[in-house]
Order: sequence, then structure tokens, then C-alpha cells
Amino acid sequence: MSQQWQERARPVRLERRYEFENYSTLRDFLDMAAELSEKEGLYPDMGFGRDYVNITIHIDEGQEELGEQHRSFAEQLDILADQTTH
Repeated sequence: MSQQWQERARPVRLERRYEFENYSTLRDFLDMAAELSEKEGLYPDMGFGRDYVNITIHIDEGQEELGEQHRSFAEQLDILADQTTH
């Protein structure tokens, strides 16, 4: 998981901003991220503009801390972003 992910305590979550060259590249990333979300069963909050997306991965109700699934998901998003930009 990239050091660009920020772990927050209240509420417990991971946050990261990805920036892209253009909307088309961003759209490719969002499509791949949606597929990953379906596969992993994790649905982060995503807010995006023309060339960026802010992603927040929250824990599920009843959990108290981030688990390996959350960190692995973040790492997989990093890989997708890297594939998209190269």
C-alpha cells in the first residue's frame, strides 16, 4: 500500500487522492476500480473531477479497526492506478 494513503482515526478510514492526465484516463481507472469493488465486496466513497478522484475506504459497522482486506484493497487500487497511467 502506497504511503500516499492516509489512515484516519475518527471515523476509522483510509483516504487517498489519485490524479490523472485527463478524463479518459480517469474514466478507465474508475471502471477498473468498480470491477475490483464488485470482486472484493468493498465499496469505497469516491468523489471525482475532470482529472482526479478522492477515495475513502471505510470500515464496516461493528468493526473497530482497518483489516487486511482494507489494506489489500488499497494496494490493488494503487496497482490499477499505476497500470492506467503507464
